[in-house]
Amino acid sequence: MNSQFGLMHVWTQGDWVTRCVFSALVLMSLASWIVILIKALDVVRSKRQAAQVEGFWHSSDMAEGLTKLGDADRNAFRELAVEGREAAAHHRATKAQLHDTLDASEWISRALRNSMDQTTARLQAGLAILASVGSTAPFVGLFGTVWGIYHALMSIGSAGQASIDQVAGPIGEALIMTALGLAVAIPAVLGYNALVRGNKFILTKLGRFAHDLHAYYVTGARVTGSTSADPRVVSMKKA
Repeated sequence: MNSQFGLMHVWTQGDWVTRCVFSALVLMSLASWIVILIKALDVVRSKRQAAQVEGFWHSSDMAEGLTKLGDADRNAFRELAVEGREAAAHHRATKAQLHDTLDASEWISRALRNSMDQTTARLQAGLAILASVGSTAPFVGLFGTVWGIYHALMSIGSAGQASIDQVAGPIGEALIMTALGLAVAIPAVLGYNALVRGNKFILTKLGRFAHDLHAYYVTGARVTGSTSADPRVVSMKKA
């Protein structure tokens, strides 16, 4: 890097195409790391919120349960419980108009499904950037390498000299763009895979919570794996 060949030499001696490729790779790297950090924080926060679900079911009433789920800011589990509660209350209030078309089970299912769809869209937001960077960054870097090799060979041909130092230096410098493309793509791909796994875990927990909420709002009790329901769950009042 301290010799005449390196990243700074590529920037200072490169033409506008080389500088555009270099700038594009830097911007792609910044975008991917910003998305990775923001989405990773969302996944960590959502996993922390998922851990509060059991506390919700061991509450004496709905207000206490919602409090145990945490703050309302970007809390998918709290939003799901509120949507189900409002759907059940709305169905009871307009039963005279709705009982001939949608029963309580289907009406609540639609509300819970809409809430889950919104959460899914929010969790997947930004992942397309990582997928795009991971799939295109190596080719952008390869394009920069091909362009650099082309100009190096043209310069050598016009000078009429072909010694090893005059060939290896410019070509090795051109390969820096390929390495830079791989350095941008690899974190984007790894981050994408990790975030997809994290989102899948959250959606699984959210789906189980939605199933239990549906049973509670329709029957008044949470579905449990045992034959006897938890009395604290059964006594939980509807909002």
